[in-house]
Amino acid sequence: MFKIWAKIIKDGKIIKQTVYESVDNFTYSQFFSYLADICEAMDIATPVLLKTHIFNYAKFSTVRFIPRDFAEPVDFDKLVLDNISV
Repeated sequence: MFKIWAKIIKDGKIIKQTVYESVDNFTYSQFFSYLADICEAMDIATPVLLKTHIFNYAKFSTVRFIPRDFAEPVDFDKLVLDNISV
């Protein structure tokens, strides 16, 4: 079981947040699927996922997506995903 806390931040404030939960074991090969589910729940576009993003999540338990990571224009400063250890 794992949880990911997703936050949309604009001007230094959280404007939208959600917690993604799954009873399955976490696998990095499924990270894009988790990201797509989170973005769908938050009603935003899914950003481009690079190896750097996955490495940052693996090493620091957090990853940040900024507007240039999205193919569509977004109206926030960053999307942050944090691992919530259970």
